Amino acid sequence: MTKRKRKPSYRFYRGCYHVARVLFGAAFRLRVEGRENVPPGATMVCANHSSLIDPIIIALAFGIDNFLHFIAKIELFRVPVLSAVIAKLGAISVDREMTDIATIKETLTYFKNGGKVLIFPEGTRTHLGERVAPKPGAVRIAERAGVPLVPVFVPRKKRIFRSLKVAIGEPYVVEKQGEKRHSEEYAALSEELMGRIEALGRQGQG
Repeated sequence: MTKRKRKPSYRFYRGCYHVARVLFGAAFRLRVEGRENVPPGATMVCANHSSLIDPIIIALAFGIDNFLHFIAKIELFRVPVLSAVIAKLGAISVDREMTDIATIKETLTYFKNGGKVLIFPEGTRTHLGERVAPKPGAVRIAERAGVPLVPVFVPRKKRIFRSLKVAIGEPYVVEKQGEKRHSEEYAALSEELMGRIEALGRQGQG
């Protein structure tokens, strides 16, 4: 028998948000640049990834009125208690070893309902100086759904009791074209997306 997925709860999300704001507000002096760039309605939020707390930091940066459904590796859904919590927070599981059709369908459903989905195009955590080729899933799904992509940069160095600035870039849309794009084109578009994310980080250093 297939186990039913726990339905996401906005009330639960808000409760967790307030707890996180207290805890992380005490640990970091969070500053947000570009919150005005967050568009209303369905959005694909794309960020660099270096820490387990990145989804929490980004959720706080976007504010309580923007319910973010983050895409998380399927292994997290196999951890007792944690699996129930993240499912109720509206997380979407993904199997990184294969093309996960269920992940795509669930993401598109959230978009149809005007939701915002957070994804890390790198597909794994990377640290200062590391570079991996971004995966094309974010661009492919955003193009298919016709939703804007919003690049976000989160500092890789996170120091307790120090300022932590999250930069939210301007939204942009990958326009559909008549002919189906080749994998090389999606790779180039994904590199462009990561370039926009990394540019936000360089601007923050200036």
